[in-house]
Amino acid sequence: MTGKDRQRFGSISRRDFMRLSALGVLGTGMSGWMRRLAAETAQNPQRKRSCILLWMSGGPSQCDTFDLKPDHENGGPFKPIDTSVPGIQISEHLPQLAKAMQHLVPIRSMSTKEGDHTRATYLLRTGYLPSGPLSYPALGSLMSKELGRDESELPNFVSIAPNKTLSPNAYGPGFLGPQYAPLVVGEGAGFVQNDEMNLDAALKVKNLELPQGINRKQADARLSILKDLEDDFQATHPGVPTSSHRSAYAAAVRMMRSKAIEAFQLDQEPDALRDAYGRNRFGQGCLLARRLVEQGVPFVEVSLNGVQGSNAFGWDTHQDNFEAVKSLSEVLDPGWGTLLSDLEQRGLLDSTLVVWMGEFGRTPKINQNTGRDHFPAAWSTVIGGGGIRGGQVVGKTSEDGMKVTDQPITVPDLMATICKALGLDPEKQNMSNIGRPIPLADHGATPIGSILKG
Repeated sequence: MTGKDRQRFGSISRRDFMRLSALGVLGTGMSGWMRRLAAETAQNPQRKRSCILLWMSGGPSQCDTFDLKPDHENGGPFKPIDTSVPGIQISEHLPQLAKAMQHLVPIRSMSTKEGDHTRATYLLRTGYLPSGPLSYPALGSLMSKELGRDESELPNFVSIAPNKTLSPNAYGPGFLGPQYAPLVVGEGAGFVQNDEMNLDAALKVKNLELPQGINRKQADARLSILKDLEDDFQATHPGVPTSSHRSAYAAAVRMMRSKAIEAFQLDQEPDALRDAYGRNRFGQGCLLARRLVEQGVPFVEVSLNGVQGSNAFGWDTHQDNFEAVKSLSEVLDPGWGTLLSDLEQRGLLDSTLVVWMGEFGRTPKINQNTGRDHFPAAWSTVIGGGGIRGGQVVGKTSEDGMKVTDQPITVPDLMATICKALGLDPEKQNMSNIGRPIPLADHGATPIGSILKG
């Protein structure tokens, strides 16, 4: 910052500076200083990597988002638009993401055999198919174990507005244990995401305030008594359940007493920035994800489960596909697009991996209800940000969209790529609940080397 800048802005904090910049308040003369600040933040050796998962419940249509087929009868009415990367086109209803394509990699050649919501959701969220007594952990639980800190003031895994209806077992910590379970906020919205009622209250952590009439000294005394009781209980009942219960209480107390909990206070953000994200649960969830990553939370997931006025359950568009996908895209695009630009402005995009996916794709062939059905054979995910060389496409599907014609990518391949982008060894193992070592990515996984940095 130049002497003239200091005179103009006085003792402005870095946080306030970023807010003003996001609003466009700062002049172009400041842009060089801002780029240097962002680069310094990204290169800070103490800056750990994080991941934000944007989860699309129901399975989004690849033919109407990132792999359009405009010259075929399967294509539908949506038009492709150019992006910031020559030669890459996406849906006309994703204009902000088109401008950010230099940060993104559409993977157009995902292929699985699972067309059932329950099994496919489990596969994509854990990297494994359901297997008898084995209880596999969700991706967020795995990453929080690998990237998180035991003594963190905030949880290492936060899940925003999940809807677990389609596959409830795909959202938990599995054999890793309850200490790696997510903190869930904004649950209970069902498949409606653009309801603007009580958004701030919905995305706050409940029950953090002291009970009415109880001051801090009284609360500390109660916690001291509880500790004595738990010490006595653990002496006679040692084991994982007791330890997990105690660690959960300790984490809750740390969070209650920490200023870091202010990350959940979205009203601290400028109205213009909140408007840019979208005044809906997904958009504000993306803003919350940025605030949590800024505080060092290693894994945050935000779900887009549906919009008002749509007959579909989330992206499960068996009928009226095009109206539903258009409405969903109008919520998705500003939330995701602003998230990318916000992370970049704060120097966080180079250390934050952003993954967009659902459980499968949808049939290229349009059904008699103007809908698209389940289709796991050839579909799309998108990955970008930290650890990824953006501005390219992986894989290709046929002209009719019915099959992968180049570089098929399996779920283990995707999981291995996520691990590598986050600086993790996909072959690293955790001991399961049945005494069997389980790697982060299933055996035989091959990371997509061409899109990985370093």
